[in-house]
Amino acid sequence: MECDAATAIRARRYPEHALGPWLRGLGAEPAQPAARLVCFPHAGGGAGAYRPLAAALADTARAQRSGPYETLAVQYPGRQERIHEERLEDLTELAEHAFRAVLPLADRPLTLLGHSMGAIVAYEVARRLEGAGAAPAHLIVSGAWAPDRVRDRGVRLRDDDGLVEELRTTRGTDPRLLRYPDVLAMALPVLRGDYTALETYRHRPGRPLTAPVTALVGDADPVVDVPEAAAWQRHTRGPFRLRVFPGGDHFYLTAHWPDLAGHVCEQTLPEPRVPLGPPVPVLAR
Repeated sequence: MECDAATAIRARRYPEHALGPWLRGLGAEPAQPAARLVCFPHAGGGAGAYRPLAAALADTARAQRSGPYETLAVQYPGRQERIHEERLEDLTELAEHAFRAVLPLADRPLTLLGHSMGAIVAYEVARRLEGAGAAPAHLIVSGAWAPDRVRDRGVRLRDDDGLVEELRTTRGTDPRLLRYPDVLAMALPVLRGDYTALETYRHRPGRPLTAPVTALVGDADPVVDVPEAAAWQRHTRGPFRLRVFPGGDHFYLTAHWPDLAGHVCEQTLPEPRVPLGPPVPVLAR
């Protein structure tokens, strides 16, 4: 799940199938999916960041004989094949567009997964789905503050060197890419726009979700600590689970795609069930 600057903004064709401008299908498109997973990228990221998860999920579902999953990812404007479209720097507007694209997919059990900024977008989409009577089966939020605790760190206001330092701190970008001025000239405006959307977001109080929520975080994340991730518990009336990855930085998921795929299958379909690995700390309710 790299914040791969070149991949995030390059205009090119991908083998994934497109479902309108806002959704990209990752991998093979099953004729009759048993369930669907929709992924929401981090700041500066694009839909292609979740291709490894789509492959892991296909393998896991096949091994469990649990029926095929359809894995999709939201594609924000201003990157990859949408590079020539105007970027949206309002997270609520991003969520509204994504909701309209995702709503027709709710005819199957639907899991929403977002990392970092994508977790907040996924949460806002989940709220809208529940309001439309199409509640998701599960919301997975990764490396993200709870929505009422999102901080304005002023990253969007930094100069280009400050943005590059943020990429180094979060360790989501191959440091070799940061040496190329032409790559940075394309990538940094995308990154700045996404941080503008995140840092100007203000949570609207309302009913907690009814959907189960799982919060994932690395214990060495320089941005989001474990208590901040645990605060997601207040935003659901359904089951809540907190998973802490030892030694994990902000982009810890790159080493745990199969583990996450097993969790998606376990939580979305009633059976068969598979263990998620080491014991998981669960907050008392």
